[in-house]
Amino acid sequence: MRTINYIVIHCTATQPDVTIESIKRYWKENLKWRNPGYHYMIKADGKIVNTLPIDQVSNGVAGWNSQIINISYIGGIDKNSHPKDTRTEEQKKSMVKLLRELKSKFPKAIIQGHRDFPNVHKACPSFDAKKEYSGLS
Repeated sequence: MRTINYIVIHCTATQPDVTIESIKRYWKENLKWRNPGYHYMIKADGKIVNTLPIDQVSNGVAGWNSQIINISYIGGIDKNSHPKDTRTEEQKKSMVKLLRELKSKFPKAIIQGHRDFPNVHKACPSFDAKKEYSGLS
């Protein structure tokens, strides 16, 4: 198993009704990625979908992925494509549940947002994940 130092929260920067299949297709066809961007994606209804085994490296944060588990909720922008926390209550509950499970496996891992890494100039995940989940760290 890889050494996991971070559990990173993302948003897909899409509307909340976008499908996981369309996101995966974008990664493969447009970005030419072999592996998904996230290990887990959380749909608007709260369903957690595992898109890549956690022992494999995903493409969430350039230069850091070997030591990260990447999680994303579907959404994160408003109707004008500006960053906005669009998480549903179901997504929030599922995120906490998943984070608790992962922290039990990787107790030393730091939970933070994509935007909390050096030289990242994005709003992702469109809320302060480091602050919101500080009680789980």
